[in-house]
Amino acid sequence: MKNEEETAPNDYKGRFSPRIILNLSLIGVFSALICILTMVISIPIPATQGFINIGDAGVMICGLLFGPIIGGFSGGIGSSLADIFLGFTIYAPGTLIIKGLEGFLVGIIANPKKYYKKLNYRDILAVLAGGSIMAYGYFLYEVFVFGLQAALYELLLNGLIQFGLGGLIALIFISTARKPIIDNLPQVFDKIFM
Repeated sequence: MKNEEETAPNDYKGRFSPRIILNLSLIGVFSALICILTMVISIPIPATQGFINIGDAGVMICGLLFGPIIGGFSGGIGSSLADIFLGFTIYAPGTLIIKGLEGFLVGIIANPKKYYKKLNYRDILAVLAGGSIMAYGYFLYEVFVFGLQAALYELLLNGLIQFGLGGLIALIFISTARKPIIDNLPQVFDKIFM
């Protein structure tokens, strides 16, 4: 007969397991970090009522470090909260989905559970795919909300500045810090990686 822990690994006597509590805590902390990172440098774009920021670096770092679940939830929640706090509420619903998909996709492709030892081609592909999702996701959202001309203008800015700068920052951070962070905190990463 199996004991309770073997039959319900994510349930501890009817409550959240330590694994779920750790994941929720990391999502909360990194959502706040991404929100702040997005708000620190925000350059308004009058044509689309949006702004350029470096929050994508945080979304990508989160996916490259913690994988798809924490990367996706933190990216979506943190970025959409920044939209709300900065007064760009028209973007918040789209941001929740777009940045959530960006963080999730980066985490899935990079697979930090298996490939964290050094910067590799999976990390670069993950950043390229995640940045593309962000740029084209906002393009489609802005075509729907503002029209094609404004969306094309922001596609250029999102694609070149926000994606380029965010991706570069994320890859530099991951190439220097991911292995030491994961190696020095095995008690954390053994629980969050699925």
